[in-house]
Amino acid sequence: MTQGLTPRTTLLLVVPPLLWAGNAVVGRLVAGLVPPMTLNFLRWALAFVILLPLAHRVLQRGSALWPSWKRFSLLGLLGVGCYNALQYLALKTSTPLNVTLVASSVPLWMLAIGWLCFGQRVSRQQLAGASLSMAGVLVVLSRGQWAMLAEIRLVPGDLYVLLATLAWAFYSWLLSQPKEPAEIRDDWAAFLMAQIVFGLGWSGFFSAGEWALTDAHISWGWPLATALLYVAVGPAVIAYRCWGMGVQRVGPAIAGFFSNLTPLFAALLSAAFLGELPHLYHALAFLLIVGGIVVSARR
Repeated sequence: MTQGLTPRTTLLLVVPPLLWAGNAVVGRLVAGLVPPMTLNFLRWALAFVILLPLAHRVLQRGSALWPSWKRFSLLGLLGVGCYNALQYLALKTSTPLNVTLVASSVPLWMLAIGWLCFGQRVSRQQLAGASLSMAGVLVVLSRGQWAMLAEIRLVPGDLYVLLATLAWAFYSWLLSQPKEPAEIRDDWAAFLMAQIVFGLGWSGFFSAGEWALTDAHISWGWPLATALLYVAVGPAVIAYRCWGMGVQRVGPAIAGFFSNLTPLFAALLSAAFLGELPHLYHALAFLLIVGGIVVSARR
């Protein structure tokens, strides 16, 4: 049962966008040092090691994890195996600001997936808000030039991040309808570890395919080691913990609104660390996306 939006819950839902914006910037910085699928695998492997002292019981033979393996395998595929791997792949051909702005369409996909897969009703007001948000995404995809839409001149990164957003929306709806045993659900470390166990299998499979089918290589050094430590501790462990708690408290529809803070943080961090200044169309897109969610969320 969802609760009202309290200051504590607000803080829980603000932390993940800040850390995810940093994740996009770091992913861009190390794009030439490590392949995207491998980066995702190494990130979650480190997160596994970090959580092991807190959640090793969930891996024991008699744990409640194994009877629920189908659910956690799906959560691991969407949240661990696909979402960030696709974002890291997108960052090879797109900027952190573009990636996070397109990902801000997640509330639109929340509504669509909730209606199609979970029997949620969608009001006219929500449809109006979703249309505004979609217009904001189109502004990003067209780079502020509507004629480009007719020419379908999209970089691969734009499509990858749309797929990542779909995966995240479905993942968030699954989180809002807990079906796992209470002994795992009520222990945040065990709950995240249960997803990582199966997610590592998925991400390892994707990474193996990357090395088999491309000329993948890794440039080891302190820059990569520091980046891996950040993406494992911040955007992985801390952000997933805060997001999971926030979604369970207020539901995925309201939580999805906070994801729109990610491009704002990404714009600030990109300007500070990458020298990639935002354009006027980025501001217009952000206003449309946030405006759409405000319209759909009004009572």
